[in-house]
Amino acid sequence: MTDRILSLRELNRATLDRQLLLRRHDMPVPAALARLAGMQAQLPQSPFVGLWSRLEGFEREHLSALIQSRRAVRATFQRATLHLLTSEDYMRFRTTIQPVLDVAGANIAGRNGAVFDRAVILAAARQFISETPRTFAEISAMLTELQPGVDIGAMRYTVRTQLRLVQVPNSSPWSYPGNPSFTLAEPYIDRELDPETHDQDLVRRYLAAFGPATTRDMQTWSSLTNLKDAFEALRPQLVIYRDERKRELFDLPEIEIPSANMPAPVRFLPEFDNILLSHQLRTRIIADEYRKRVYLPALRVAATFLVDGFVAGVWKVALTKKTAAITLEPFAALTPTIRAAIAEEAERLVRFIEPTAAHYTVHLAE
Repeated sequence: MTDRILSLRELNRATLDRQLLLRRHDMPVPAALARLAGMQAQLPQSPFVGLWSRLEGFEREHLSALIQSRRAVRATFQRATLHLLTSEDYMRFRTTIQPVLDVAGANIAGRNGAVFDRAVILAAARQFISETPRTFAEISAMLTELQPGVDIGAMRYTVRTQLRLVQVPNSSPWSYPGNPSFTLAEPYIDRELDPETHDQDLVRRYLAAFGPATTRDMQTWSSLTNLKDAFEALRPQLVIYRDERKRELFDLPEIEIPSANMPAPVRFLPEFDNILLSHQLRTRIIADEYRKRVYLPALRVAATFLVDGFVAGVWKVALTKKTAAITLEPFAALTPTIRAAIAEEAERLVRFIEPTAAHYTVHLAE
C-alpha cells in the first residue's frame, strides 16, 4: 500500500514509458506486441505505424514476416474490435475475452429483433469456413441462403463473435486487404485454444501496458465488466496509488514511475492507437478541449502526434501521382524548435508509409 498521489504528468510519463513512447526500443516485434497487450488494428496500416514510432530501426518487413509466419494474428478481440496480437496471446486470452463478444453479439441481435437458431448458423458457418478461408461477403451470402428473411447483420455478427476466427494475410503492403478472408483460428495457428479464463493474468498484462490504472480503466480497455474480483484478489500483490482526484490506482510493484520531468520526444500515433482508448479518463494523454478533434463521428479515432507527451495535433498522409504529402494540424501554437522537431519526424514517417514515392512534402499548419 502507498498513499502516494501521482500527478497528471507522472501518469502521462508512466503510460508513455509502458507504451514504448519515451524512447524507441531495441526489442523484437513479438515482445513489443506482448508488452503493448496487442495493438488496435481497425486499419491494417495502424500497427505498422504504431511500431515504427516505438521500435528502433523498425521496418515493415519485421511485422509482415511475423504475420505471414502465423506468429501474429489480426482478429476480433478486446472491445469486440480488430486487434493485432501474438498468436500465443490470442490462444491464451480468447476464452477470457469471450464474455465481451457474447454481449456485443447479443446487442446487435437484440437491436434488430432478429430471431434465428444460433446453433444452426454457427454450425453451417464453421463448416463453410473450414473448407477454405471466406470473406464476410461470402459468409453473408451463405447465411442468407440458409436463413432467408432473417436479418443478415445479426447472423453475420453472431458468427464474428462466437466463432474463433482470424484474418488470412496476403501480399498487400500492410499484409491485409480491405476485404479479408477469415479462417478458423485453431487449425490456422496449429494450436488448441486455452479453455480456461485468465482474468488475473490479463489484469497484470493490462497494468504492465497501461498502468497505473483503475478497475474502470481496464474495463474501458477490454469491455469486460467482471474485473472487480480479479483486482481484489490481486490487491495484496499490487501497489496502490491515488490520482489527483483521489481515485485508487492499481499497479505492479516492480515497475517504477518515471519522473514527471522526464523528456518526452515528438511521437506520431496511428488512427485508433490504444493509448487513446484504454482509460476511462483520458486526460493523461489528451486534454478535454481537444477530444472532439480526435474522437470523430462513426467511432473513428484520428491519427495524432504528441508534443511533451500529450496529443498536440492530428495528421494524415496522401499520395498524389508521385508525391507523398503529410499534412499536420496542430491544436495550438508551437515554438520554432518544436515545429522543426515535428517536421523532421513527419518526413521520416511519410517516407516509411510511402517508400516508393518520388517526392515528399510536409505541410505543417500554423
